[in-house]
Amino acid sequence: MQTTTLTIDGMRDEQCLRLVTNAIQDLPGIGYLEISLETGQATIEHGVFVSSADIYQAVEDAGFSAR
Repeated sequence: MQTTTLTIDGMRDEQCLRLVTNAIQDLPGIGYLEISLETGQATIEHGVFVSSADIYQAVEDAGFSAR
C-alpha cells in the first residue's frame, strides 16, 4: 500500500466531508481514509494502481481543491 497525504480546501460542513469521502472511496483499491474537517488534512492508503493524481482528480471532481 502507498500513502498519499494532501490538504483539501473548501470543506465547510459534514456534507462536504461526505462528498469528498465518497469521491475518494469510489476509487479502486482505497484501503484506509482519514479526513479532518477542521484542518482539511487527508491521509489515504491505496494500492499501486491508484495514483496520487487520481486522488487529486477525484477531490476536484467533487468540487473541492487539493494541494
